[in-house]
Amino acid sequence: METSSDPLSAPSLNVTPEPMPVVQTEQLSKIYRTGFWLNQKVVSLKDCSLTVYHGETFGLLGPNGAGKTTLLKILLGILRPSCGRGILLGYPLGDRSVRSRLGYLPENAYYYDYLTAWEFLDFTAGLFEMPRALRAKRIPELLDLVGLARSIARKKQLRKFSKGMLQRIGLAQALINDPELVFLDEPMSGLDPMGRYLVREIIQSLKAQGKTIFFNSHILADVEQICDRIALLGRGELICIGSLEEVLGAGDSYQAIVKGGRAEVWERWLVNPTVAKNLWHGQIDGNVAEFVAAVSESDAELISLRRARLSLEDFFVQQMRKRGIER
Repeated sequence: METSSDPLSAPSLNVTPEPMPVVQTEQLSKIYRTGFWLNQKVVSLKDCSLTVYHGETFGLLGPNGAGKTTLLKILLGILRPSCGRGILLGYPLGDRSVRSRLGYLPENAYYYDYLTAWEFLDFTAGLFEMPRALRAKRIPELLDLVGLARSIARKKQLRKFSKGMLQRIGLAQALINDPELVFLDEPMSGLDPMGRYLVREIIQSLKAQGKTIFFNSHILADVEQICDRIALLGRGELICIGSLEEVLGAGDSYQAIVKGGRAEVWERWLVNPTVAKNLWHGQIDGNVAEFVAAVSESDAELISLRRARLSLEDFFVQQMRKRGIER
């Protein structure tokens, strides 16, 4: 039997790829038309090709307006791509048969304000046609998982919940159907440090169960702790994708400490520099030899120069600045 060489074709029964792709896209693009005559184009996503594998935690990063939520909505079938294609759990994008196997937490979720948390979860379970006996078991498990007291969930209306509490109940509804693939759009938004810690623990527990997690986040420290691989979007284009080791590397970055000199020079040469007692600390953004020459020209003293891997935050800022994306 011949098998197709097309990476987005349904896999042959005789071939089981390892690792197994769960999400796969090829040149996905989304273009909006605006203006009175709809004659102006706004490119929200451009030629995005990526693969997410079974059981991994995948982080999608980018500044506001980068196209992260657009990509998630295309994968979920909420939006249609202008061009390109993809597969989700082995089915073409938009296939309704996979929706019962997905979980989704939107960035700005809408809640029925006058329902209690318990009633809301029961309503969500009903959408999946879950038997009442299963709901009675599943809802308390999820409340315990997200750290909400059952008494509060039964009595308190959602309109009286704080932002952090709503985020927790939103995470619970995303997991109500025990999904294979979970999409989380800014899951740490509005949470205090303890809430963020809890969400990280939940994501790790889902990964231990063999589930695949695909999430957007602006909190890069959390991404750095829990993601197997990451992708970086800027102005709708995929800048890079890979593990932290592959993306950040180990040998192209240098950490410098400089004494004296002019502030505007070091703010140009160093990524997110800090200063204390006339000592400037930071990652070098540019050619090391040129930086050393700049130190000499500034009548400053180079105290320390060592090879170091960029932090994810510094890498993010560096890539955005290279493309003229300041905010």
